[in-house]
This record gives sequence, structure tokens and C-alpha cells, in this order.
Amino acid sequence: MNHTLPAAASQGSSSGTGTAELPAGTSSPRFSKRSALAVLVCWLLVVFDGYDLIVYGTVQASLVSETGWGLTKATAGTIGSMAFLGMMIGALFAGRMADSLGRRKTILGCAAVFSIFTILCAFAPNAAVFGAFRLLAGIGLGGLVPSANALVAELVPTKWRSTIATLMMSGVPIGGCLAALVGIPLIPAFGWQAMFLVAVLALVIVVPLGLKYIPETLTPGSKKGGQSKDSAGFRSLLRAPYLGISVLFALATIATLFAWYGLGTWLPNLMQLAGYNLGSALTFALALNLGAVAGSVITAWAGTRFGPIPTAIAAAAVAAVGLAVLLVSPPVTVVYLALVLAGVGTHGTQCLIIAAVASHYPDHLRGTALGWALGTGRIGAVIAPQVGGLLLAAGLGVNSNFLAFAGAAAIAALLLAGVAVKITTKISQGANNV
Repeated sequence: MNHTLPAAASQGSSSGTGTAELPAGTSSPRFSKRSALAVLVCWLLVVFDGYDLIVYGTVQASLVSETGWGLTKATAGTIGSMAFLGMMIGALFAGRMADSLGRRKTILGCAAVFSIFTILCAFAPNAAVFGAFRLLAGIGLGGLVPSANALVAELVPTKWRSTIATLMMSGVPIGGCLAALVGIPLIPAFGWQAMFLVAVLALVIVVPLGLKYIPETLTPGSKKGGQSKDSAGFRSLLRAPYLGISVLFALATIATLFAWYGLGTWLPNLMQLAGYNLGSALTFALALNLGAVAGSVITAWAGTRFGPIPTAIAAAAVAAVGLAVLLVSPPVTVVYLALVLAGVGTHGTQCLIIAAVASHYPDHLRGTALGWALGTGRIGAVIAPQVGGLLLAAGLGVNSNFLAFAGAAAIAALLLAGVAVKITTKISQGANNV
């Protein structure tokens, strides 16, 4: 049914620097301490990735009202899309780079890029420069996740691969929670610029830890034994036996990221427009991200027990229901619950898609496949902030955004059902490859 290969062997010794290579595709008898440290560092980088993705939503209202840049709801949405456009570029190319140049170099390079350009956002003199910095930071952000997931999939034993991949992505909503929590006291006291300076911590603390603990698991030399140059490229994903499943994974990711990042970008502003103050609006964003953290844990367990694809279908349906509830203007307690469910469902679905992709492609294609799914999926992340702004600018109200995001979650559930059907069909035909 899938292409799961044994995880890369963990290093037997903790001596030396993080540059030692692990033979790709070899069996790992246990999850070593050094491998655990590498996974932890990757997770910390994903936390900062998540912080950086949500931080724009926390400062958006301040940028419109305080900077004098002449931003409107529509142009604010356009700037919000810039990071996601960069993420699309970064995911597409970094996944391929991770399969050809090595995971370690790609991960650390992406981390340095997103940290530096996030810091520079605090010093942007106008909207155009700010948007350019967000675009460049997005390239690093987009490249980090597929590269880190590809490396982690090769460090952990096969039986834990889906669980760890899902838990790894808990770093995204945890980072989002930190952005909301930090924003509540920091923005009123020090201004919106301080939110971007937090990225200094990633650059001076986590990146050096990565230099020490992140090993290399795949290098160009590791593919000399029978893999052609083209076999690790996008052309391999877009022909038999991978074409159908690759397209469905990409479309499902587009729909899921449309819902998740549309909410992440617009939720604080939407709740302010609905009559809540900034503190309350950021608390709603916190509820969404706490739900996403819970979703990472819940879906890690459920994905292992029931399979990532069936669990992803259920998670996407939960997100659609949660967002649909918001359309009827429920009491505030129900709003919090609905947003928690939306977080569980949207982020949980994306975690499970990543876990499924990591398990359904061989080692030499894993980074490329993750980059393909997340890179094309960023189309949804790119257009979601713009669509949200245009709907508001057209006078369609707050509910138009919630309806759009709920519809995207429902579409994701249908597309993932298509993935399940395709896998079942392949099994019934006695195929070994998806």
C-alpha cells in the first residue's frame, strides 16, 4: 500500500559535531538520545516557524492604524499573503534541495533566512519593504517544515514515524499560541515592532543548537546506488505510480491551508470587527491555536490507531462543523469551543497529511514529496488572506470569512476521501505502490 522504508540508523555515539552522516534507508534498532535531541531541535525551529506565521495576524490591526502606511483591509490581506507566497517558493525548492544537497544544510539555511528577515520586518520603513521582508522570510519558513519532517522521518523507527511527524507539527500552533500570548502585553507596551524582534531568539539560540545536534541523513553520495538524478525530482511524483496520489495530496493541502492560514491571518481582526477589544480578539486566536496543539496530540494517537487518512477525513469534517457554528453568532463560550474545534480540525488535518506523505514515498523522494504537497498547498495559504480582505472590503461581513474557511475544510475532507478510495483501489488491485 505504501512506500514506507526503514528509518535511518541513529548515531551510535554522541561524540563529535552534528555533521556526521547517517546511512539512509538503514534500520534503526532504537530511538537514540542523539536522534531525540535532533528531533527536539527541529521541533523548536518549527515552533518559531509557527510563531512567525501567526505574528502578522497579531499586529495587523496595529499596522493599519498606527504606521501611516495607508493600509486598507484589502492591502493588509495582500501583505499577509506575501509570507505565504514565499513559503510556497521555499517549500517547493527546499524539499528538492533536501533530497539532493542534504537535510541538515537545508534546515539550518532556512532557519537562518526566516530569522534574519523576520527581525528586519521590525525596521521596515514602509509597506513595500515590509512585504518584501515577509516574502523573503516566508521562503525560509516554507523550506523548513518539509526538510525537517524528511529528516525526522529518517531518524525515528518506522513504527513511530507517523506519530512523531504529527507531534512535530504541534510546534506550529504552539508558536501561534506564543504569538498571541506575547502580543497581549508586548504590543501595548512596546509596539508592533517588538513582536518581530522575538525571532532573535531563534537565530542566537536554536540555530546554534541545530549546528551541534542535527545530523545529516541523506547526501548526494547516498543516492549513487541505483537512483538516477531524475528519480528524486518532481517528474517522478507526477507520473505513475505517484501521479494520482500526489495531485490529491496537493489539492487537499491547498484546501486545508486555506482554512488554517486564513483563520490565522484574519481571526484577531475579524473578532475586533465583531465588537471585541484587542485583548479579547487575541484570546480567541489563542483558543484556535490551543485547539491546534490539542489536535496535534489527538490526531497523533488517532492516526496511529486508525490510520492517517481516515483520521484526516474526520478532522477536516470537525473543522468544517466548528467554523459553521460561528455563522450563527453563538454565545461567547460556544465561540471559544468552536474555535478550539476549528484548531483541532484544520491543523490536525494538515499534520495527518504530512504524516501520510512521509509514509507513502521512499527515502529518496520523501523531501521532494513533502515539498510538493506543502509547496503547492501554499497556494491556499497565499490566497486566503487576500480572499479574506476582499470579502470584507466588499462589505460581505465577518461571516463571509467563516463561511469560506468552513467550505475549504469540507472540500479537504472530500479530497482526502478520494485519497482513501485511491489507496483502497490500489490494494484491491494488488499493487505495492500508491
